Amino acid sequence: MHFVIMGCGRAGSTLAHLVEDRGHTVAVIDQNPDAFRRLGAQFEGQRVTGMGFDRDTLIEAGISDAYAFAAVSNGDNSNILAARVARETFGVSNVVARIYDPGRAEVYQRLGIPTVATVRWTADQMVRRLLPVGAVSEYRDASGSLVLAEVRVHIGWVGRPLAVLEAAAGARVAYLTRLGDGIVPTKDTVYQEGDLVHVTMRESDIAAVERVLATAPVEVA
Repeated sequence: MHFVIMGCGRAGSTLAHLVEDRGHTVAVIDQNPDAFRRLGAQFEGQRVTGMGFDRDTLIEAGISDAYAFAAVSNGDNSNILAARVARETFGVSNVVARIYDPGRAEVYQRLGIPTVATVRWTADQMVRRLLPVGAVSEYRDASGSLVLAEVRVHIGWVGRPLAVLEAAAGARVAYLTRLGDGIVPTKDTVYQEGDLVHVTMRESDIAAVERVLATAPVEVA
């Protein structure tokens, strides 16, 4: 899979290496060619000089074939603009934008752009939002039979009550991470795009829970 990253600061260069180390191709965009020195000589991906929201620059970086786009420059406006261009102009559905002003996060979420706050999140968490990975185990009980894990949820579940997710998956949502904050769900909590869902389940049920939540819910006629 191909990934395009705008911004070659500490977060962007770290993210580029994390993605490349997983066997994917990467193009990094930065308007300052000196910034590419952070990538080091071992980096095999593209280095594209230009603005990350410029169509020609994005095309040069391979956005037309990109699986995902990450905007991690040092400007909120540039990041959200680039993310919107990647999604709305080039049809890249898997995008993430880094923000400095958490007050803007809710606005960006309404635009369908998942955001990552700079202070509380790192390149590793951004990789977990971009890459198609399975459940990420966070805790096991002493017997090893129960697991607390972050599970990827299909965008088709957006707007559905967590109680519906639980019933379909046969597992319990322990908590959400939303815009960098932990949320203990209530009976009225619904899944929002960009939420990280942490599920408690039996170890033997992990594959089944992943399978249910990784696909869109079945509509009842």
